[in-house]
Amino acid sequence: VYDEPDLSGDLAVSDQGSISMSLIGQVNVAGRTLGEVQSEITQRYAEKYLVNPRVNIDVLNYRPFFILGEVKNPGGYPYVAGMTVVNAIALAGGYTPRGSKRGITIKRSNMKDGEQQSVGEDGPVLPGDVIRVPERLF
Repeated sequence: VYDEPDLSGDLAVSDQGSISMSLIGQVNVAGRTLGEVQSEITQRYAEKYLVNPRVNIDVLNYRPFFILGEVKNPGGYPYVAGMTVVNAIALAGGYTPRGSKRGITIKRSNMKDGEQQSVGEDGPVLPGDVIRVPERLF
């Protein structure tokens, strides 16, 4: 909140997808754009506490994504906005000699246990995703 140091700072998103703001309390941020959250916070401060508040939101850190299977360095990596599956594979050192470009799957954090979706190399990667690169038969 511009020019309000007591109302500003780095905030962590809780497991429930919300942030806790001074004076206005919990703000749900899960599944919303930065602009939507910024508008809600501005509106809530303007209702009772500030005249013409100016709010700006930036994401400092995203949850990491994970890549398993036939890549040279499986593990967790920091998420970067706009990342695709092929970018993730490159971060993990590329395919192993047995790695298959077909049958790659992603388990998204909002999917049920055991549920996953097939994706190509140009598919988007989101924070918290688990990518699995299968072994090719020959």
